[in-house]
Amino acid sequence: MVGELNEILVRLESSLGPLSGAPCELDGGITNRNFRVTLGGEDYVLRRPGKETELLGIDREAERLANVTAAELGFAPEVVLSSRDGLVTRFIACQPVDSSEVAGGVEEIARHLRRFHDSGVGLPARFCVPELLDEYAAIVRERGGELPAHYEPMRDVVARIAAALAPEPERPCHNDLLAGNLIRERGSGRIMLVDWEYAGMGDPRFDLGNLSVNNGFDEATDERLLRAYYGTSPSASQMAVLGLMRVLSDAREAAWAVVQGQISELDFDFAGYAGTHFERLREAVAQPRFEDLLASARD
Repeated sequence: MVGELNEILVRLESSLGPLSGAPCELDGGITNRNFRVTLGGEDYVLRRPGKETELLGIDREAERLANVTAAELGFAPEVVLSSRDGLVTRFIACQPVDSSEVAGGVEEIARHLRRFHDSGVGLPARFCVPELLDEYAAIVRERGGELPAHYEPMRDVVARIAAALAPEPERPCHNDLLAGNLIRERGSGRIMLVDWEYAGMGDPRFDLGNLSVNNGFDEATDERLLRAYYGTSPSASQMAVLGLMRVLSDAREAAWAVVQGQISELDFDFAGYAGTHFERLREAVAQPRFEDLLASARD
């Protein structure tokens, strides 16, 4: 990896100027490797894609377009360069946010998401959870792996949810709103969205459920999220859809970890990660409230 990285930096020097100091690997990624580098006196972040990430549904041109759009809207780092070597964005002095801070800033994040969803940018990738679960299962089987026992029941749950949801026009979405993909810019205090690699055209309501479940929102925070996003007090149906999107998010996360266990070279407990998200999904579906959510979403 060191030799390959050095070759990439030499190529980047021709566009961005001479390298200063050694690259510094950034923590936190479980799909790619990210490095802070100084070229031509400016600090950048270089994202090196992980192995066979296209099998995860990642489209690097969609990532670039989404990041460029969000940067123009003012809540993502500027894209400086994109090539086969990876994506280079401008480094932003920032601090990570935890889930409690995400909940505290939910109105700001909701406004960011609404502006991105309404941006009109067309992304050359689709993001559809039922389709992703089918694709991930096929990849695991093609690689000679076995799907865990929870996979088929999970697909049945996803099919029930998909049948209950009224169609929504596809819009550009982020689709990976973990706390680790939100940062707070030092100085301005703005919350910014990073890691756009799963961006694609899909149901914008998934972003809301994905943000909610991955950051442990309670009902009051969910109401704040929807009120800020829609500009009015949420209806019972909108709250129900959000609850179902939380389940879809866990299904996608669990399935993602299953296929990552087959293809990734990173040292990470993907089986444990899948189990955590499946268990949360199972608990949500076991609640009597789940049937009420399906009925209310249909209304």
